This record gives sequence, C-alpha cells and structure tokens, in this order.
Amino acid sequence: MPDAVVVGAGPNGLAAAAIIARAGLSVEVFEASSSMGGGTRTSELMQPGHFHDICSAVHPMALASPFFRAFELANRVELVSPDISYASPLDGGRAAIAYRSLDRTAAELGRDGAAYRRLMAPLVRNIDDVMDFTQNQLLRIPRNPLVAGIFGLRTMEQGSRAWNARFREDLAPALLAGVASHAISHQPSLAASGAGLMLGALGHAQGWPIPIGGSAAISAALADDIRAHGGQIHTAAPIERLKDLPAARATLLNVSPRGLVRMAGDALPARYRSSLEAFRYGNGSCKVDFIVSGPVPWQAPGLADAGTVHLGGTRKELAHSENEVSAGRHPEKPYVLVAQPSRFDPGRAPAGRQTLWTYCHVPANSTEDMTEVVTAQLERFAPGFRDLVVQSRAVTAAGLAEYNRNYIGGDFSVGTMDLRGLLQRPVVSRVPWRTPLPGVYLCSSSTPPGPGVTGMPGFHAARYALKDIFQLPVPALGMATAE
Repeated sequence: MPDAVVVGAGPNGLAAAAIIARAGLSVEVFEASSSMGGGTRTSELMQPGHFHDICSAVHPMALASPFFRAFELANRVELVSPDISYASPLDGGRAAIAYRSLDRTAAELGRDGAAYRRLMAPLVRNIDDVMDFTQNQLLRIPRNPLVAGIFGLRTMEQGSRAWNARFREDLAPALLAGVASHAISHQPSLAASGAGLMLGALGHAQGWPIPIGGSAAISAALADDIRAHGGQIHTAAPIERLKDLPAARATLLNVSPRGLVRMAGDALPARYRSSLEAFRYGNGSCKVDFIVSGPVPWQAPGLADAGTVHLGGTRKELAHSENEVSAGRHPEKPYVLVAQPSRFDPGRAPAGRQTLWTYCHVPANSTEDMTEVVTAQLERFAPGFRDLVVQSRAVTAAGLAEYNRNYIGGDFSVGTMDLRGLLQRPVVSRVPWRTPLPGVYLCSSSTPPGPGVTGMPGFHAARYALKDIFQLPVPALGMATAE
C-alpha cells in the first residue's frame, strides 16, 4: 500500500509526487495518457525529426517559480533565455520589443520609454516578492506588503480604462497588451493586467526560458527525481473513480473540479459538490503548428531573435480581438501567440527548417480550424511567410478538450481568469487545495496560483498533505540533497 497516490502526470501532479517521495514516503502516479507530461509534452507531430511542444513551449516560470527554484530546475534542464523575451509587431514594420534589459527596452519605446520604465522598474527590482505574492493563495498576508501594494495599484491602473493614461504613443501599450493577452480574458481587466505585469516583469528580470529538447525535458526531470526516490509512475492508467485507486493515506488529484466530481460522486458533501459543479471554465484556444523551410521573414527588425511574438497590432486591436472571444465570437484578426523554439534549439528541426508554435484564442468548445486566419496574421507581419510553410497541423479547442480531460472546452487555464476566478479557485478558502474528503487534495491549475508551468498547485497540495496526514515538513528539493 503506497503512502500516497497522485492522479495526473502533468507538471503539477509530478511536482506533488516529487515532494512526497523526497519526504521518504512511497508514492504512485497514475496517468491516463500513454505518456506523462500533460502541458509539458514534446512530439514529432508531423514529420520525423521535427519536434513540437504539444502545449507549453516557453516557460517564464521555469526560473522564478518558488517550487522550480527549490527543485533547481535550471541545474537539471538546459534552458536558453533569448535576449528578446517577447515582442509585439505593428503594421508598417515597427515593433515593440521587450529585451531582458529594461533600460534597452525603454530606450526603444520612444516618448513612452521613461513611463514604461517607471511602471515596470519596481516590479523587476522586487521580482522575488512579486512571485511570493502571485504564486500563493491571495487570502494571506504577503511577505512584502509594500511590493504587493505596488503590484496591486499597477494592476488596477492597467486593468482599467486608465490603462493608457501614462502613455502618448502606441508601442508601449501594444507591448503590455500582448503579454496581458496570455490570460484569455476580456480587456481591460484585472486578471489580464495582473498576469501581464507579472510575466512582463519576469521577461526583464530573468527572461523567458526555452528548454533544450522541448518542454518534455521538464517532466522528464521531475519523473527522474520521483523514481530516484522510490516513486512509481504508471502511464496508460486512467482512473475513473477514487475507488479504483490503491488504498493510500493521501490522494492528490491533478484534475479539474469536474473531474473530481466525476471521480468522487456522491462521496462529496452536497454544498462542496455544488460549488465544484458551478465552477466556471474559460474560453479555449486553437493551436496551429508549422514546419517552415526557413526563418520567419519578419518585417520588423529584431523579431527573428524573439523567443515569443504576440501578433494582433495595437492595444486597441488586441483588446477588440480578446473581447470578441469573450463575447463568444471568432475574431477575424485574432491575437496569435507565436513561439520560435527551433531558432534557439536547432535540434528541433533538420538543417534549413524550423518548427513554429502558435495558437489563437477562440470561444469555448470551438470546432473551427483557425489555420487560415493564423497564417494571415503571420503574413500580415511577415510577408512571404505563407510561401515557407511545408506543413501545418491544427488542433481545435474541442480537440484540446479531447487531448486532455482537464482542458474543459479547450481551456488550458482550467478555469476562468477573472477576479472571481482567482479568488474562487475552485472555492473560496484559506486552503483551497484541501477537499472535504479525508486525505484527498486537489492540485491542478484549478487551484492557486492557477495556470502556467509552475508546479505550485502541486507544491501547495503536497505541503498540506505532508502537514495534515504525515506531520512532516516539506523536504529539501535541491540536487545536493538528492541522496
């Protein structure tokens, strides 16, 4: 009988299992798919020798997540951080570029450079306190209340109609809107601005790393550590009901609230079950992968050196696109997030070719293939792109939901990203990872701090399981303490 069982071998489930195994307890992980990784899988989707990340491709949190820092992920996985973290091109061959250097970024933003520096500098300078505030449950006293207050005031400013008050031109607003659109939320909004400011500050403080060999390297590092400490991982092992699991003192579930309801059934108290059934999921994405016969012919100088490019134009255009999705419509010119991993990891494609990773936002459960509109947006900012396409492959929002049970309607955030969705994740509680069922914890992105490859939902759930059941502290996670 294992001490603990974990359902779901995505980064959060693997993080929870690694912590429990490090504590000297026996743990078994059960994954429905034939391969582990969840949002950190890499595969030859179309042609041999061309490697594509299935979900996440660029990892702003790989160096900043408190869990990954303790785990020393940077010493286990080779990460490359491009000098340009992200960029937002505009029509006419211009682009707003976020360098790792905040000073260089500001210098190229024209009249708004000084205002942009004033907005971001306190967050970049205090990035550890920003991460402490954003990566834990909001219903707590932050480690540095002053920094939390600065972050909160800037979030309110950029999440309101006053978001352009400090700017006079269009480059800086476009840069902020592009990174805020990661939240898949209407704009302006507090959730989008908070996510954008955090991710933007990370881009200047440390960069946005790309794992050499693909995102699967992250899940492989976690799995190696679990096995090194006696844990077991079972793939192709779907768990439909909690009673299908081996008896264990602790059960950690990297599943959506809907998945918990399905697995627990009537064992859940009626009030808690009703809260889970009322949990709101967000809109989806259509992912389009490309094999191209050469570098993307960006019109704006410098974009070839960007790890991530946000397509959509001005802040007004980007907000319109995201608000169309929030209204249940497919935008004609959608926000398109583009990653260029093979530019920095040549092993992703044969010589002379590149793999290109893109997605755009769409209404939940959409079955529409967005390849053509994504291609048109790329062609808009990189004339001649269409002629370089060797092959493409699209996965609709409905297809994403089939790929991963947690992605309800194609929502890989596993829950609506708005203020209510941040506080009620999945319920309003000081310890939302703990369920009413004895020994059962939820550790998916439906719990704080929410989406992203951070391992933090798994960290928090495992921390409480160790405390509540085994009366153990969180163990040291670094490589020096591996034995």
